[in-house]
Amino acid sequence: MWRGRATNVRFVLPADAGDPASPSGGNVYDLRVSAGMERLPVAGDWPRPHDAGVVEQALAGIPDGEVVLLDGLVACGLPEVVVPHARRLRLAVLVHLPLADETGLDPATARFLDQCERQVLRAVSAVVATSPTAARDIRVRHGLANVHVVVPGTDPAPVATGTDGVHNLLCVASITPRKGHDVLVRVLRRINADWRLTCVGPHRPFLAQLPPDERVSFQGPLVGEALNSAYARADLFVLASRAETWGMVVTEALARGLPVIASAVPDALGDGGVLVPAGDEGALEAALTCWFQDQKFRDGLRVRARVRRASLSTWDESTEDLRRVLASLRP
Repeated sequence: MWRGRATNVRFVLPADAGDPASPSGGNVYDLRVSAGMERLPVAGDWPRPHDAGVVEQALAGIPDGEVVLLDGLVACGLPEVVVPHARRLRLAVLVHLPLADETGLDPATARFLDQCERQVLRAVSAVVATSPTAARDIRVRHGLANVHVVVPGTDPAPVATGTDGVHNLLCVASITPRKGHDVLVRVLRRINADWRLTCVGPHRPFLAQLPPDERVSFQGPLVGEALNSAYARADLFVLASRAETWGMVVTEALARGLPVIASAVPDALGDGGVLVPAGDEGALEAALTCWFQDQKFRDGLRVRARVRRASLSTWDESTEDLRRVLASLRP
């Protein structure tokens, strides 16, 4: 729970954070850790909106000296707005993913966004990353002395029952190039097994670029009991992301004791599953082939998932960790 003056913290975050049609790990994180804060949602095509005035207006209305948390997607592309306010407000920026790490950016755009982000993060009072690996990257990338780590929490969940224990695969992720659905589908199509893949997440234009296969179903975004049911029916959770800072869907799977084969999620996965190098189709194919062909491999993954399940942090712990960071900014 938030204590004392910490309840005065304002949180500037994307307006779609609470939209069930646009679920994402970042949005869920924002909503779960912001209990007790005054949320200031701002609409725009982030990270460089056509109208930066919405962020300027949100910050201008806050009295000098107050603590303000900004989602990095909103803040890091707008140094011309954020940096001047950093001189009078105690700003903290929550970085879910460095702007330049989004898949599909041309080199010039990536360099520009990286420069914008560096200006913002060097100006503010605190930077918060969502994993130890991401924090180390941000420190090196932007020459920062200290970056706080507040990992996402998980909710307790029953162990997934699965189907036949082998063939029903689940991937929960927005259909974007960064999430690697193209890699995953290509690899699965090379494997001689009776597999079925359910993809849960918002449909994007990238969906049209994926190789068609009747064994792959795209369910769109699911929440609540529908999402819980998708996890419960799964035998294996798979994620072929090219880049992540944490990977909340992985810990959500592990919270249900689901075996996991994934890439780009070392901190979320821990010792709870098989981590393959991002974009390495050969390594992913080898891991999935073992899953289908080797009972001992499957049993071992289930044991690892359940051990990791017992060590996952809660959202209450994450909220308290963030509270301590923000409370330290007050005189």
